[in-house]
Amino acid sequence: MDAPWAQRILAVLICGTILSRILRAKKGREFFIRRIPGVDAVEESIGRATEMGKPILFLPGILGLDQMPTIAGLSVLKWVADRTVKMMVRLIVVFFEPSTASIITEIVRDAYRGASREEAFDERDIIFGSTREDAFASAIIGVVQREKIAAGFYFGSFGYESLLISENGFRVGAIQVAATTDVIQIPFFLCACDYVLIGEELYAASAYLTREPVQVGSLSGQDFGKFVLLLIIIIGSIAATIAALSAHPPNINPIEGILLK
Repeated sequence: MDAPWAQRILAVLICGTILSRILRAKKGREFFIRRIPGVDAVEESIGRATEMGKPILFLPGILGLDQMPTIAGLSVLKWVADRTVKMMVRLIVVFFEPSTASIITEIVRDAYRGASREEAFDERDIIFGSTREDAFASAIIGVVQREKIAAGFYFGSFGYESLLISENGFRVGAIQVAATTDVIQIPFFLCACDYVLIGEELYAASAYLTREPVQVGSLSGQDFGKFVLLLIIIIGSIAATIAALSAHPPNINPIEGILLK
């Protein structure tokens, strides 16, 4: 079988597994998702903010609604908003992309509506920063310094403003949890944040917190695909090694046990 056909069969297998697990998740099947320490920190931080009487800052990143990191970040925002409303903690959301304004507003409003506290919702806590990263960072720093936030959650895609934001959160003593797929920004978050979810842990956290069937099924199916690919790599490596040794067997001195050239 040639490589293109093998790739197609593998793609069909993985895609079929993902779709199958999404359907099973929608029917109520529970899939195991490993608990991530950063996820525990999110819930603990909300409790800390309640005790301190200080607000929580949430940033959904700088990308639009057509990007997966933003979708995952907004899923976490929905979970955070539900918890903060129940615990009567003020939630401030600063966004970068104008296209996310309406959905962010509705997510937070729905949380208040679900708790029968819609009159307590304040649209002034949904803040448009800027479409320029330096101005966006300045707007966030202003919020952090004025409000003296108790916790900061940064879930999504970020640019060079990541260090500016997290450093100022550190200065006011906030517990900070960051999650991003941007490899270049991860070291900056590691320097100043208490917990950092690296790479695909962002999607795992979103699936774990929301238990949304599409996300849970997709995550489980992708893990299966990674396992299959890893298995193929191991088998291929072993087969290639055996073939190479068969074609050119090593010449070993039986007395001294030394590999001869």
